[in-house]
Amino acid sequence: MQRFRGQLLLLLLSLVGVGISIYLTAVHYENVPLVCSANGVVDCARVLSSPFSIIPGTTIPISVPGLGWCLAFAALAAIGWRSISLQRGVRIAQFLLALVGVVTALYLVYIELVRLHTICAWCTTLHVIILIIFLITLAQLQQPLNEPEPTNKDEQQRTLTSARNQP
Repeated sequence: MQRFRGQLLLLLLSLVGVGISIYLTAVHYENVPLVCSANGVVDCARVLSSPFSIIPGTTIPISVPGLGWCLAFAALAAIGWRSISLQRGVRIAQFLLALVGVVTALYLVYIELVRLHTICAWCTTLHVIILIIFLITLAQLQQPLNEPEPTNKDEQQRTLTSARNQP
């Protein structure tokens, strides 16, 4: 049951990330105003119109690889939720993908705070989601794998073995 809750939480968080990434990508291509503060430390427009908001050498917004990351994570969470046999491999893949995400988020936070001296509320929300995902995957990686539920035959065998070992 714990496995289901963890994977479901990862799936939901990654889907929220998909929504944010789609919104930021649409704002970039549609050139519409953001729903965000434009005064003081929080200035989404300034962050999202900076040279750091696109993949270097392209016009593709950084939200597009973010969208890909969130979709990949959602797929892994769905697989982890549905498959017991792939559980260990999924946990490792999730941790590695989350590690890439958190390193990227830390770099982007550095850009916002040190280079631009302003932050984007949408970006920060996504960065927090990525951090939470990373912490969940780290915790899950350290948990023992769930054993498959015993069949009636397995339970009968254990009962017989236990009865033989008693004085």
